[in-house]
Amino acid sequence: MSEQVSASLAAASARPVHVVPVDLGKAYRLINHGPTVLVSAAHGGRRNVMAAAWNMPLDFSPPKVAVVIDRKTFTRELIEGSGEFALCVPTRAQIDAVCLVGSASGREQDKFAEAGLWAFAGSKTGAPLVEGCVAWLECRVLDEPEMAQRYDLFLAEVVAAWADERLFDGGRWREIDPACSTLHHVAGGVFFTQGEVVQTSRA
Repeated sequence: MSEQVSASLAAASARPVHVVPVDLGKAYRLINHGPTVLVSAAHGGRRNVMAAAWNMPLDFSPPKVAVVIDRKTFTRELIEGSGEFALCVPTRAQIDAVCLVGSASGREQDKFAEAGLWAFAGSKTGAPLVEGCVAWLECRVLDEPEMAQRYDLFLAEVVAAWADERLFDGGRWREIDPACSTLHHVAGGVFFTQGEVVQTSRA
């Protein structure tokens, strides 16, 4: 091994003093700042809404998403009954409602009413779309029962998508009023919000 390579390896192995270890039980928080969503569903004359920070896009065509939905939630019962749900992207102005629907059960109460949320109908599913959000994805569950049972992970195809054109135009997010920025949950009721839009010169 050359002296130059040895020097490079030695330099790479030196950890900067400001880089500190993170407990593995909290490691997910390092990348858990994608937008928090409201998961809504309806079945058998009942509806519910819950907050979910663990969600992500999976594919372009057809578009697919993944979301973790705990087996103890009423929303999951509705999703398993109907085979569909919606992901609604809330704003900073809805932070209190997001926290409420993320911590209360909908089995004995209408969480929409409890949180002061209204909904409108989608075009492809029966899942209610939460008003005041900036984007909505209507989803149909893909048949992956083992994944859902083992990991509480639901995969779904997006069959319709909607956005507030004042905030999302030409396939891009626009700089918006801070009150309309999306929420990015860290932990314990703490969120980040969107910052300024930065454009690369290479686009």
